[in-house]
Amino acid sequence: MLNVQVLRTLLVETESGRVHLSAASGLIQIGHRLYVIADDENMLGVFSLEGDQEGTLVRLFGGELPSAPKARKAAKPDLEALALLPAFSGYPHGALLALGSGSRKQRQRAALLALDSAGELDGTVREVDLSLLYASLHVRHEQLNIEGAFVSEGTFCLLQRGNEATPINALLSFDWASTQNWLCGVGPAPQPVSTTQYDLGDIDGVPLCFTDGSALPDGGWVFCAAAEATFDNYADGPCRGSAVGVVAANGELRTVLPLSLRCKAEGIAVNVENGLLQLRMVTDADDPDTPALLLGATLESPSA
Repeated sequence: MLNVQVLRTLLVETESGRVHLSAASGLIQIGHRLYVIADDENMLGVFSLEGDQEGTLVRLFGGELPSAPKARKAAKPDLEALALLPAFSGYPHGALLALGSGSRKQRQRAALLALDSAGELDGTVREVDLSLLYASLHVRHEQLNIEGAFVSEGTFCLLQRGNEATPINALLSFDWASTQNWLCGVGPAPQPVSTTQYDLGDIDGVPLCFTDGSALPDGGWVFCAAAEATFDNYADGPCRGSAVGVVAANGELRTVLPLSLRCKAEGIAVNVENGLLQLRMVTDADDPDTPALLLGATLESPSA
């Protein structure tokens, strides 16, 4: 079991006052800055790890989402994956890419945000149509549900999340050069060059399924996974718990450790310090009245 600590609740300051994110779903850490997406928002949350000051929100898509839960769920872009992209044409300091899950037609768009040399947001947000990228994935995965994204050693990686009906978790790998050309509008949507499936085990008989991933410097990657009792890629269900795992550079699943706190961990970021993996995670309680949490944990690197 992996011991986790609650570091803070994800509160943000808005024009109408202090509110909270309730469905945090993706996380990137750059220095002492945290970027967080939530699957029921059109916004990106920006937080500092220094102190406990409220975060701020940056708009990703126009329009306002309905407040009623069912209507909001039907209309939301379902941003489930947040990737840190290395430098490429037009983005000399890299970028953030927030991706919809693809589980419904309106969930096939992304937001691309340039970064400056300090890792801060720089410039306007560009909307990206994911329908052509996801078209071939829908053929392979009838219940498409992209939950994680990262770039590692020349490969753009997406994580397909399974469920109780189809507990198939998969790493979908794309050539990064082809992907960046597509993002720049000078090439077709890339096709996956490989697919690797993973069995992550279960908690209380409910299969663990990917909820996010983050690259490691050695070519491996870490992930978080949740045991959510649902039979499709749309409906929520009770969560039996979450886990963190490590995959080696050769694709071997090294370890899966349940978290000491029963929660649905939906986003993960990692820093490697002295052979230890310093993890940050964010949670989604599937309850708009319950604030998302920022969690911390330390894990020994399997390659140390």
